[in-house]
Amino acid sequence: MSTRIQKPRSPMRKEPSQARSRATVDAIVESGARVLGDRGWAGFTTNTVAAVAGISIGSLYQYFPDKLSLVEAIRRRHFDEVLAVLRRATISGLTLRQGVEALVQGMIDAHSINPDLHRVLLDEVPGLEGSRSAHDAFLADYRRCYRDFVTTHRHADPGPSDDLLAQLLSGVVEGVIHNGARKGTLASAELRQELVKMICFYLGGTNRLG
Repeated sequence: MSTRIQKPRSPMRKEPSQARSRATVDAIVESGARVLGDRGWAGFTTNTVAAVAGISIGSLYQYFPDKLSLVEAIRRRHFDEVLAVLRRATISGLTLRQGVEALVQGMIDAHSINPDLHRVLLDEVPGLEGSRSAHDAFLADYRRCYRDFVTTHRHADPGPSDDLLAQLLSGVVEGVIHNGARKGTLASAELRQELVKMICFYLGGTNRLG
């Protein structure tokens, strides 16, 4: 039996096939993210997004049937950014500290571009019915990337399994970053330094920070 994860169904009405249509979709998603962050879920409408993107509402509806499908595209873009951060931090040849700094700074950067947007996504926006497959696929990649990060950077001393360490590490990073996004504290140098220090100590010990 195959264990390959199937690609989740896109929330879009149709996929862009040409450079011009891809640029239009990018503009819609970017404008949607700005409107959602600025106005919150209550003030988020497809008409406003179309106006900000500089396109007609008909052009928006060619790709997104409603505002929930547009929000799902915004979420998926963020998922891709998070996975890219994890993959960059797992590059072989980085010391433990370099990898941890890349992970922490990358996560802070990904959530600092539009912190208001992340607060809205976390606390206000309902889930899209039928999006469970997309979220499950993201979680599978997310856990795998954290496990790869742990396997690459942990010290070789006996201890918990890579899977358990990955679960603990992802929970800590996610909790700190999301809490920082909610409270507006992601720019704190002390928060970044202490998170790096904590992860380095846990994965490598105080005498093995690279």
